[in-house]
Amino acid sequence: MGSRSLENRSVVDEIKCSQGGTFLYDFGHPLLNRVADSFIKAAGIGALQSVSREAYFTVAGSLDSDNGPPPELSSARKRHVPGLKGETNKESLEAMVKSVGQESIQWGLAAGVYSGLTYGLKEARGAHDWKNSAIAGAVTGVAVALASDDSSHERIVQSAITGAAVSAAANIFAGIF
Repeated sequence: MGSRSLENRSVVDEIKCSQGGTFLYDFGHPLLNRVADSFIKAAGIGALQSVSREAYFTVAGSLDSDNGPPPELSSARKRHVPGLKGETNKESLEAMVKSVGQESIQWGLAAGVYSGLTYGLKEARGAHDWKNSAIAGAVTGVAVALASDDSSHERIVQSAITGAAVSAAANIFAGIF
């Protein structure tokens, strides 16, 4: 009785398996499994980040209700969730859900693209090194820039360079520490 049957496994057991290399689901190919796993995990993080940001703006705006929120908060809020202060609670909730969904998709897209590219490049080149990370980071930067509201040429190039630099540095530093 050392192993438990699939029917008796808890969600915690499933998550532990996910972190150990086997995934909560099996699409039949390791590339698809990695992309889906990365997408789902990062989308959850994106949703939490979006909700916590909006909670912060709500609290910060209500603390100084006499004068309204500080200008830096009100301008940031307009960029992130227009319409959050709808005329009804239903409109505000719809704006919040839309914002959380968009943020989740962007985070999931970035993680899925990056994970899929690093795996694919590792399989194609036979090595996992900073070059794979730099290429995957650059392509992921481009994908994120294209998914944003401001997808100018400068923004795309800047995101590609930033993605490549951060990914390569993370890969290099992972070997040091």
